[in-house]
Amino acid sequence: QVQLVESGGGLVQPGGSLRLSCAASGSIFSIYTMGWYRQAPGKQRELVATITSSGTTNYADSVKGRFTISRDNAKNTGYLQMNSLKPEDTAVYLCNADVLVKTQGPMTRDNFWGQGTQVTVSS
Repeated sequence: QVQLVESGGGLVQPGGSLRLSCAASGSIFSIYTMGWYRQAPGKQRELVATITSSGTTNYADSVKGRFTISRDNAKNTGYLQMNSLKPEDTAVYLCNADVLVKTQGPMTRDNFWGQGTQVTVSS
C-alpha cells in the first residue's frame, strides 16, 4: 500500500550535523501529518518532531533550536535537519506518516511507519 523509507543516518561526532530523509511511495492520495520519532536502546519510542500538510511544526523540548523538520509535498518526502548533535541523540530514528490512501473503493486514512535509520553521536 504505502512504504516509508528513511535515509541519511550514520555516525557523527558531537556537535555535528545530519539530514534525514523519509520518502513515501505507493497508493498515496495525500499525506496529512509527517513525523519523526526515535527509540534508544532500553527506552520508549519518543516524539522528535511533526509537521502538518500546511507546514505547522511541533518539536520535543529536547531538540528545539537544534532540529528542523520540513517536507516537500510534491515529492511526498519529509526531512529532519539535525544540528549540534549530542550523544543523547543516539537512537534509531523512525518516520511516521498519516496518509489518505487510494484504493479501488473509497479512500482510507491509515498510519504508516518506516523501518528506521540509525543515528549514532560519538567521538
